Amino acid sequence: MSTFKIHTLDSAPAASKPLLEHSLKSYGMVPNLHAVMAESPEHLDAYKKLHDLFEHTSLSVAERNVVWLAINVEHGCHYCVPAHTWIAKAQGLDEATVAALRDARPLPDARLETLRQFTLRLVRQRGNVAEADVKAFLAAGFTQRNVLDILLGLAQKVMSNYVNHLAATPVDAPFAAHAWTAPAQAQAAA
Repeated sequence: MSTFKIHTLDSAPAASKPLLEHSLKSYGMVPNLHAVMAESPEHLDAYKKLHDLFEHTSLSVAERNVVWLAINVEHGCHYCVPAHTWIAKAQGLDEATVAALRDARPLPDARLETLRQFTLRLVRQRGNVAEADVKAFLAAGFTQRNVLDILLGLAQKVMSNYVNHLAATPVDAPFAAHAWTAPAQAQAAA
């Protein structure tokens, strides 16, 4: 069982309070992820800044959601998969794409599948992808800037996914309808 504290506005370190107030104003709640990260104001601040920066990258809304969900599923994050399922649907990503991402299956859109596969190569190979993989990604119409923007999203997701693993962060009520179990865990439980 995790001993990480889920902070409230009252219990959070002083430097985290304005960050949590911003979360409350932006989301109408303080997500449990932010409440756990609040223990380190620097961590929470960095995470929020990376999120904002990633939202303004060269990747489209659909592409950003593919990157987020592909990484969350690959990392087996019990919290971020439901949260980003909710986000993806709220941002208009179609049901078939969301379902395929959650199930680690090929996507119906060839361009988005190329993005998913390249993102997974970056994660699995820790950035050591073959030159041929980069060339194939670029030949599919992506750019070097897109490559770097994927890495920005990956940095953000490492912060959140790893915190959720360490803290066993409870899934917030708005995301609970999208609860998720990693495929390997689901098979082991059967």
